[in-house]
Amino acid sequence: MSTVTSSATPVPEIPRTPMVTGRADQGTAADPVPQDQRITALDTLRGFALLGILLMNIVDFGLYREAYNNPTSAGGSTGVNLWIWAVLSVLAEGKMRCLFTLVFGASVVLLTSRREGREDAADLYYRRTLWLLVAGLAHAYLLWHGEVLYYYALCGLVLYPFRKLRPRALIMAALICVLATVGWSVMTGYQKRCEIADGKAALEKLANKVSLTDKEKSAKETWEKAAKERNPSAEDLAEDAKAWQGNFISVVKARGEVVFKWHTFAYYHQWNFDIWGMMFLGMALFKWGVLSALKSFRFYLIMAAVGYGVGIPLGIFRAAWLITADFNPAAEMYSGTLYDIQRLSVALGHLALLLILCQRGWLRWLTSRLGAIGQLALTNYVMQSILCAFVFTGYGFGLYGRLERYQLYYVVAVVWALQWLVSPIWLRHFRFGPLEWCWRALTYWKRPPFRRG
Repeated sequence: MSTVTSSATPVPEIPRTPMVTGRADQGTAADPVPQDQRITALDTLRGFALLGILLMNIVDFGLYREAYNNPTSAGGSTGVNLWIWAVLSVLAEGKMRCLFTLVFGASVVLLTSRREGREDAADLYYRRTLWLLVAGLAHAYLLWHGEVLYYYALCGLVLYPFRKLRPRALIMAALICVLATVGWSVMTGYQKRCEIADGKAALEKLANKVSLTDKEKSAKETWEKAAKERNPSAEDLAEDAKAWQGNFISVVKARGEVVFKWHTFAYYHQWNFDIWGMMFLGMALFKWGVLSALKSFRFYLIMAAVGYGVGIPLGIFRAAWLITADFNPAAEMYSGTLYDIQRLSVALGHLALLLILCQRGWLRWLTSRLGAIGQLALTNYVMQSILCAFVFTGYGFGLYGRLERYQLYYVVAVVWALQWLVSPIWLRHFRFGPLEWCWRALTYWKRPPFRRG
């Protein structure tokens, strides 16, 4: 596995332990981990996931919010646009976020293991997590309403007591969380089906000039509102685009309305159980040495075969189900019962394939670049938001709502190319990305070295 600084750099050995344990005499806590002690497989996974996340986020950046799951609402739902939705639904949607969350869980174990036994271990962990929460809030309101840092910080607040659990216990915790999200999908699917049936029945009674009860009136209004949001008219889309194509204040207001709604969901919402499940799994896989490329080639080959063998057919079935149902919201909710199994299976397939490349030293030009992007993950994540906000909102090019789904990926290609080129160059001169440096300085209350010697 090559280093993350350059594809031409000599190849260090991957540490033969799933975690790098620091010592007090190796420098101050705020100092960067020496390059030859980095677990480069984790950087590669993080970089791959970060680039992949933009494949899905770009839809929310550039199109009406319902288009993410329902291409009939905006951006085109036929031809190449539908094919792009279907392929990414099978291979990318949820999978990249899953990988990113697995690596975040692994980083919790890695960070706490280096500080274990020191009096300030818990203080540093919670300070680091709370600063991430602050960064997530700023990122959400100023740049990107679909960001995940805030949720990672919220969920990370409860992870510290679990850091010493054995892998099997962590797997059980992950399984409980996954089962909770599946149960939530069944429940909300049933509720949505009843909501649709009650709303349509009320409309039918009204059409037959039968007076409605208060309960039926409420059902009618709920269904009409949901249907309007799900499949907006041209006028509704124009009104939505007007806010995002306006000035900075207009855009922040539109973004804030979305963010405030999402940030005020209950702490035990399905989304958080989704995140906790993948974080627990990431902690377990890291303790087993899976995420550090320490398992055998045969192990990863079997993982890839099983992951893709289960996940891809399920993904194709789910996509076909939704297309056949014309993206009916009840069908979407019920299909969520397959979602977690499907996305985790494909994500583990991606993970195994990448770790095979790292372990065998294949495609080093690719893994080293992905590693560089992953080492600057926080900076690159926010940079994606800055670039996309400028492209799509009114204080930039104002392209929100003006592109078809397939055209959004021209923007993705440009952002990828910039990060692909800049990340390894930056790491030749600096030890951290600018945001990684700030985060570390705020965590340790000390300025770490920035430039390379």
